[in-house]
Amino acid sequence: MSQSVNLHEQQPVYHFGAPLNEAKAAMVMLHGRGGSPHDMLMLAKSLGQPKVAFLAPQALHNTWYPNRFIAPVASNEPWLTSALMAIEQVLGQISAAGLAMSNTMLLGFSQGACLALEYAARHPQRYGGVVGLSGALIENGDQPRDYSGSFADTPIFLGCSDVDFHIPVARVRRSAQLLQTLGANVTTRIYAGMGHEVNADELAWVQGRLIDIV
Repeated sequence: MSQSVNLHEQQPVYHFGAPLNEAKAAMVMLHGRGGSPHDMLMLAKSLGQPKVAFLAPQALHNTWYPNRFIAPVASNEPWLTSALMAIEQVLGQISAAGLAMSNTMLLGFSQGACLALEYAARHPQRYGGVVGLSGALIENGDQPRDYSGSFADTPIFLGCSDVDFHIPVARVRRSAQLLQTLGANVTTRIYAGMGHEVNADELAWVQGRLIDIV
């Protein structure tokens, strides 16, 4: 990964739930464009998992990268590299506390979902789970996808509306196929007529996965 310019890495990381040194599992939660870590921690509260440490990093100016996820990748630099480094830092804190990646989940909504999926695809390994809520991999076909490695059957969930203005459903399906080629166990659910939002079915999947890894 190229050298970051510290756009996001110096921003705060907010915490909810169990202290890291007491947690049985952890989840990194990435907010959407214009959102905040507090939005994600409200979501964490609804999951009702007291043995999980929920960590929500803050994006500089509440935006992980300036352009759409389907813009040329280079047009989102150096923001994108910095955002990926911010995730790496949080995962480093989790590892330092003694939690394995197999007990750690990545979850994001909208722009945060795209970022979570992109990080995971660039660093495939056995995670506790990866969840993209209204998001897809960051690319527009301007560069070949050169991901390598294996998710080792990591459960990955992709949920999105079939009419989401921000996330073309074809991109969600294409992301699912690519993640499967890297050895992920992908669940894709496309919801008819849903807005750009999170629904109860998605949260039930996340909650079930947390129960499995705690």
